[in-house]
Amino acid sequence: MRARDFLPLALGALIDKPMRSFLAALGIAVGVAAVILLTAIGEGLHRFVLAEFTQFGTNIIAIQPGKTQTHGASVGMFGSVRPLSLEDAEALKRVPQVTACVPVVQGNAEVEWSAGQGDSRSRRVTLYAVGPDFPRAFRMAVALGSFLPPDDLNAPRAFAVLGAKVRQELFGELSPLGQRIRVGGQRYRVVGVMAAKGQVLGFDLDDTVYIPAARGLELFNRAGLMEIDVVHDPEARPESVVAGIRRVLSARHGSEDFTITPQQQQLEVMSSVLDVLTFAVGALGGISLLVGGVGILALMTITVTERTAEIGLLNALGAGHGQIMALFLGESAGLAALGGAVGLSIGLALAQLLHLLLPDLPVYLSWTYILAAEGVAFTIGILAGLAPARRAARMDPVEALRSE
Repeated sequence: MRARDFLPLALGALIDKPMRSFLAALGIAVGVAAVILLTAIGEGLHRFVLAEFTQFGTNIIAIQPGKTQTHGASVGMFGSVRPLSLEDAEALKRVPQVTACVPVVQGNAEVEWSAGQGDSRSRRVTLYAVGPDFPRAFRMAVALGSFLPPDDLNAPRAFAVLGAKVRQELFGELSPLGQRIRVGGQRYRVVGVMAAKGQVLGFDLDDTVYIPAARGLELFNRAGLMEIDVVHDPEARPESVVAGIRRVLSARHGSEDFTITPQQQQLEVMSSVLDVLTFAVGALGGISLLVGGVGILALMTITVTERTAEIGLLNALGAGHGQIMALFLGESAGLAALGGAVGLSIGLALAQLLHLLLPDLPVYLSWTYILAAEGVAFTIGILAGLAPARRAARMDPVEALRSE
């Protein structure tokens, strides 16, 4: 059989039964479309979470009180944890390559402003008790006034900075600068308003109020800070900065009773989890590809049975076993290629439609997964046609011709 006769024979068999060929290819098309759509959502979610997490920079190191480890027995008096203090945060500013250090205490509190004549407005907000380096460390801008000034470490003035939403809810279009508000029952003077930031990983950064860290410790009756965030020079090696932090805090505490978590490490863990999620949803779509492969297997098995006489004639005319096998494999590969092309079109269209209907839903088309889906579809088509093709190639030509 000449090479130029191969393609017409293979395509002719598919065109001869158009509906049956279409239904067999449809399973592959649905599988490819499902893989493309699900991985687009998974990859979009992956990129969205990482973008949200890294918008404050990737050179942040978080320090929490307590050592994250498992002890085999009670550690007794040696297991006591010294709280992180404002003095610890101040000492960490002297670590080489550290550019900012932010003590953090977080909680909820009632914020109230009295406009006079019995007009009083209140709102329950997230309260961040932080240091003056907060805007620089987390790349947040002040829209009005200024942020908390550098003050006495343990006795700062009662100043407050409002989030954009809190300013709007309490003061409307009125300037809040210089106004007196109550935060958790204590009087504060407003010195600034933060620029609108929106939500980050589900937390509304505009529905917040910022006060000095020492006053937050007093307000929430806490013995120590919840966290210290250290920002280092982007050019510095995180390992050397971590070593400097560990050295300073260990000397102050007498032991390593704290946990240091570089943001890069958090990003790596989060990225690996999101990669698994994307692969898992892609694998769910891959189940449809297997179903499509079963459809091609069924079709090719029926086709070989129906074309027994044709196979005998090809043998009689001199077609070798390899050529007959290649002919039927070509048909199954054609079905898979057709299904893959239709599935690609459907998947891309659905992803774009989903993005238009739900613009807040992160959708990102990854060509790695798209090409993988097409490759798997083609491979499944070949494998599904392998057994029927071998059966056709091994037929006895005399017996095949007698079936006519």
